[in-house]
Amino acid sequence: AVYKSKIPEFQNFKNYFKQINLRAMSGCLDNANCEGLLGRCIDTEWLTENRNALSSIVAGCLFAIGWWIAIDVGAIDSHNYNPAYWSCGVFGTIGLFMVNAVSNSQLRGDAYVPGALGTAGTRIWMVFGFLCVFASLIGASFILFGDYVYRKKQPSYPGTGFFIQNLCIFLATIIFKFGRAEDAY
Repeated sequence: AVYKSKIPEFQNFKNYFKQINLRAMSGCLDNANCEGLLGRCIDTEWLTENRNALSSIVAGCLFAIGWWIAIDVGAIDSHNYNPAYWSCGVFGTIGLFMVNAVSNSQLRGDAYVPGALGTAGTRIWMVFGFLCVFASLIGASFILFGDYVYRKKQPSYPGTGFFIQNLCIFLATIIFKFGRAEDAY
């Protein structure tokens, strides 16, 4: 028996997606204001003054926690995983350094010294940095789900530990890059 929708105008997915107004959806959070909620609990002025320090501390803690978990995997369960699994964390760390070695003014082309390859070289460098971070996270998820979840390999702590390590490195990269403001320099 073929299921037929009770609403005839949504019989076809193409018609459904044609009815969605994507332009109206793109600005759905433009007027969102959290100052009323945050202002009662947290001093937002202090947060904006210390934005660089807080994002650096949070990113550094995430990075340290990630590597701490990976070292714990190596210390506790060193015989139940392939030593090549460490490469995901190494490439994620290299990507973190690559992404955060470039300032936003160099990306925009506003830097006093544009560098050896100029703005285009800076953007290519940034793409390769993000590629390293994303690839390490994807590789760690493949390790977790391909080797430990799908094959039901026990114990599963090495797969989980390496995934959490790369997730922490990924989040640290994003927070350290986009959480800081260059105006304070």
